[in-house]
Amino acid sequence: MTETLITIAADLARETDALSFGPPVTHVYNPLRYAWEPHVRYLDRYGGGRKEIILLGMNPGPWGMAQTGVPFGEIELVRDWLGIEAEVGIPDHVHPKRPIEGFRCRRSEVSGRRLWGWARARFGTPENFFRRFFVANYCPLVFVEQSGRNRTPDKLRKQERAPLLTACDRALRRTVLLQQPRWVIGVGRFAAGRAAAVLSGTDVATGSVSHPSPANPLANRDWPALMDRELAELGIRL
Repeated sequence: MTETLITIAADLARETDALSFGPPVTHVYNPLRYAWEPHVRYLDRYGGGRKEIILLGMNPGPWGMAQTGVPFGEIELVRDWLGIEAEVGIPDHVHPKRPIEGFRCRRSEVSGRRLWGWARARFGTPENFFRRFFVANYCPLVFVEQSGRNRTPDKLRKQERAPLLTACDRALRRTVLLQQPRWVIGVGRFAAGRAAAVLSGTDVATGSVSHPSPANPLANRDWPALMDRELAELGIRL
């Protein structure tokens, strides 16, 4: 079978579906399953060809990729700028505080609004942006605690985290071999650390930029300008 982003995603969906997670995690969402259709449209439309830079997030946000199947997938920008909208199903077990409503969801993912808003402001059209860049998530799963709070992959128990990292590392390595980027840049420290570990000893450079989350005080001042500055410090010119 020819290697494509779609085959990589399908394998990752299957491998992560086989994993189990215990308390304090009570619900696990896999948008590569229930939001497969918009995810495939994103890969088909924007993932082809060689990329200079992969921007790598950690895992889906509850109002972003969890709803749209697109990394950092703030609904309005996915629909109106990326031009992607498709039917989204529902996970088998849904936490009442983290409903999945797909493109009908009225909540906005701040991180996604900032990242894709930056791309739109700097590049104008998706085609211009994706000539150089691709945006991916390292881990496809959403972890929800009983309270409704998100639990990030780095906070999982070691025995749960190890097989997850193995599957996600393999998918990242395959993606890099396919897209042949010069850079893989982690959006936040966790993703940057995984990229550095996976790509150690290769010709692919790795780096980090600040996460656009409102939980990051630096991001709340002027994240687009911060993004420009941090890319420039890595030697990447827009």
